Parts: sequence; C-alpha cells; structure tokens
Amino acid sequence: MNSAAYQRFQFLLLIGSVFICGAAEGMLLPLVAVLLEKNGVSALLNGLGSTSLYIGMLISVPLLEKPMRKLGYKLFLIIGLALITVPLFLFPISMNLWFWFALRLCVGFGDSILHLAAQTWITIDSPMNKRGRNIAFYGLSFGLGIAAGPLLVRLIAFGTNVPFITSGFFCLAVLLLLFLLKNEYPELSTSGGSTLRQVFARYKKVIAATWSGLAVTLAFGYLETSLNNSFPIFAVRQGYNLDQISILLPSFVTGALLTQVPLGMLGDRFGRRRLLPLICLFGAMFIACTGLLSAYFYGIYFTLLGAGMLIGSLYSMSMGYVSDLLDREQIPLGNILMTVCYSAGCMVGPVAGSSLISWIPKGGLFYGIAVFIFLASMSCFIHQFIIARKSSLNYSAPKQRVSNH
Repeated sequence: MNSAAYQRFQFLLLIGSVFICGAAEGMLLPLVAVLLEKNGVSALLNGLGSTSLYIGMLISVPLLEKPMRKLGYKLFLIIGLALITVPLFLFPISMNLWFWFALRLCVGFGDSILHLAAQTWITIDSPMNKRGRNIAFYGLSFGLGIAAGPLLVRLIAFGTNVPFITSGFFCLAVLLLLFLLKNEYPELSTSGGSTLRQVFARYKKVIAATWSGLAVTLAFGYLETSLNNSFPIFAVRQGYNLDQISILLPSFVTGALLTQVPLGMLGDRFGRRRLLPLICLFGAMFIACTGLLSAYFYGIYFTLLGAGMLIGSLYSMSMGYVSDLLDREQIPLGNILMTVCYSAGCMVGPVAGSSLISWIPKGGLFYGIAVFIFLASMSCFIHQFIIARKSSLNYSAPKQRVSNH
C-alpha cells in the first residue's frame, strides 16, 4: 500500500473507530436510562448513575498526556476501544444500578482515551487549510454513531440483552482492524518542565488562550447528555412511546449530519472565530423554541432538527477553534482540556436535566440547555472583543512612541 493510500486508510479507520464509539454511547445512555426508569429508579438517581461514564472521562484524561507520548496513538486507540467493548458484553449479566455504574465508569475511561488519541492524531496531521474539514469528518462520524445508537435500542424487542451484545460485536470488529495501523507519536512539548508548578503554568497558559472555546465544549457536553439521558425520561413522562423516542432523539443529530462538513468548510474559509458565536446564539433560540413546543411531537422534531443543523457540530467546531488559538505543540494539551470540559458538562447534564424535568415538566429541560448555549455564545463574543482590543493596542503602541519623539 503506497503512502497516499495508507493515509486514506488510516483516516477512514480513525473516523470509523470514532463512529463505533459514538454508536455505543448513543445506544448505552438512552437504553440504560429507559430500563432503569421502567424498573422504578428515580429520575435523579438515574441521572446520577449516568454521570459515571463522564466521571471516568474526567478522572482519566488529565493523566493521559505522558502515556500517549510514550505509547503512541495506535496503542491508545486499541486500549480505549477495548475498555468500551468489554463492558458491553458484561451489561447483560445483572441489571444492578451500581454494577452498571462501574461498567459505565469503565466505558468513560475508554471513551476519553480513544477520543484523545483520534482527535489529536487528526488535528495535528491536518494542514491548516483543511483542518476544519477533517475535524468536521471526525465530528460527522461521531454524530452518525450517536444517531445510529438509539436505533440499536429497537433491538430490545428481541431481548433486553440483544442491543448490548450487538454493539459489543461491532466494537470488537473495529478493534481488530486497529491492529493494522502503524504506530505514530504526538509532538507533545516537554520544554515546560515536569514539576507541579510548571505543569500548572502550561495549563494556565492554554486556558488563558482558549477559554471561550472550552466554554463551548462544556456547553456541548451539557447539551449532549441532557438530550441522550434526560430527554427519554421527559418523553416517557409526556406519554411518548419507545418508537416515538427513537425518532425524536436522533432528530438533533440528523440536523448536525446535514451541516457538519459544510460548517467545517465555512469555518476554514471565513474563520471559526466569526462563525462559532453566531451559530451558538441562533442554536440557543431553536432549543428555547423546543421547550415552548414540547407538547407537540412535530414541534419537538423540527426545532431539534433546526438546532442540530446549527449547534450539532459544536464539538468539532470548537476543536478547530481551540487549535487555531494554539501553537502546534500545545494542541494535545488543548485537546485534553477540551475533553475535561466536555466531561464536566456531561456530568452536569443528566443531573440538571433530570432536576429540571421535575421542576418545570413542560420544557425546563430545553430551557436549561438554551441558557448554557447562550452563555457559550456570549463567551465567544467577549473573548474575541478582548483579543481584538489587545491587538489594536499592540498595533497602536509603536505609533504612540514615534509621536513622542
């Protein structure tokens, strides 16, 4: 296989692994939530249980920088997907809340490992003029997986265990294909030193440069898990059946799939710093409309579809935005911080979403999401204003010195 053909194969396998990871996650969250709801588990405890997946992400990801540099992308991808695959085969053993909590914790570890390796490999290997497009394909693949996941829930008609085992075999097939890749290693900077103070200084520098992009990632994590976990509970309580939920839930992702790559290419051409705050602002409006129309099946479907077209690709868009703000050697650390923020948002989402369902049954879930996305939009506007202000001051300073002579 020549170099160009291998690069295509590598890219397809990377986004394939992200797809299967998204499918497993998209199946796992609503399926477990619905099964526990039907077994009498309270909405709050159900939401708390769902945070285990993201606790796994949050705990593991800050510790992954040095291991990834030592082991390389390939081994990281294999370890990550293995930690997702094995628990899928173990879920049918017992429908116990705490056993499932531990399994979802393991899936969270694997999810963060796989995503960190895949997104860093794709981002660093992509030329600047194609970075948005390539990251958009990454997001598109994950979105397709998330969209396919709820469809696997329908396999429950053949038995409670069938969705778990089916998704497990799909993951196993992709896991075996990953062994065909050649291992490569990230360009992680070691110039900042390894003492605790130096490590914190590196984190502080990257956060200061990218805080608005990290805010968008946090908001997207909240949005995604609120929809995947809390929306099925909301829909069941509103009288929607499982078939209707399996149609409504992917509507947001369907919208994202339609615009993922076009938005990525628009970001390459016109700048993500201009595009990101605008799509967040209008996306928040669509989500707020979902709350207003939450009593109507088609009202939910079309407003979620429109919201998905605008903000369904926020993760990939913010990934490109964060990468634009950093030097090449800082990109892996930026990806780590993005995963931390995404995981934090994902942890808040199920608990806050389930609480809002109890407090405001007729749409509070969606109003909470709209507020998060609106605040993310405002953070981008404010950050860009600060950057522009600093640039204008730096540009005018030499002129001022000249005029004083």
